[in-house]
Amino acid sequence: MADPTLLTICGSLRKGSFNRMLLKEAQAAFGPADLLEADLNLPLYDADLEAAQGVPEPVKTLAKKVQDADAIVIASPEYNKGITGVLKNALDWISRVEGMPFKTKPTVVMSANAGRTGGESGQFMLLSCLAPLQALVLPGQMLSVAAVAKQFDDTGTLTNDLYREVLQARMDALRAAVT
Repeated sequence: MADPTLLTICGSLRKGSFNRMLLKEAQAAFGPADLLEADLNLPLYDADLEAAQGVPEPVKTLAKKVQDADAIVIASPEYNKGITGVLKNALDWISRVEGMPFKTKPTVVMSANAGRTGGESGQFMLLSCLAPLQALVLPGQMLSVAAVAKQFDDTGTLTNDLYREVLQARMDALRAAVT
């Protein structure tokens, strides 16, 4: 069997994002896969823009990546007890694309945040946003990496054994859902 296609979606645009580092660790824990990375640099959702010009090409590209993926991992920081604006915007745009790209896609969500809860409120909001998109969010222990600056070394490697165990369990479940 060919390697599954894994799409990673980072709710932060920052190149040095701890959530981007967490996604790299998730890729490694998932094992062999064809990797896709989402680009959330999209125009703000605007119904007038959609009516005048249709769905923008970058949104179509993102929706195609979601459609082509066998499995999806979303990692996002929490902003003010919710998901980031760029992630919400991307999900809103994807909801406007025909065919429901997220429908039944095995998906795992996780977060890394500076605070003591590691972004769990943002994850709850993300789960609510994924529900109408009909993503198949896999059950399991929540991975919310707290005090994130202390959890990664200078090379971007997650050093906390407990978080690494939870991450591996989540990625094992995701792989099992697609193989």
